[in-house]
Amino acid sequence: MNITLDLIKEGQKVKVIDIYGGWGIRQRLGCLGIHPGDMITVKKSAIMRGPILISIHGNQVALGRGVARKVLVEVAG
Repeated sequence: MNITLDLIKEGQKVKVIDIYGGWGIRQRLGCLGIHPGDMITVKKSAIMRGPILISIHGNQVALGRGVARKVLVEVAG
């Protein structure tokens, strides 16, 4: 099942399927290490407010909800 990253609950592992948006958002997320095919663990996600804290490649990154809405993911397992 493919959904956007902003809808994922804390503790879930997901695989990045695609990034919606233009060159700018892809460049920004690429600099943070987020690319299609990467595995992400959601560390903290308050429903409907605040940024989402994720773990990717051993680093923790905070994404705003608007940016997280552009990342299409697949729930692992």
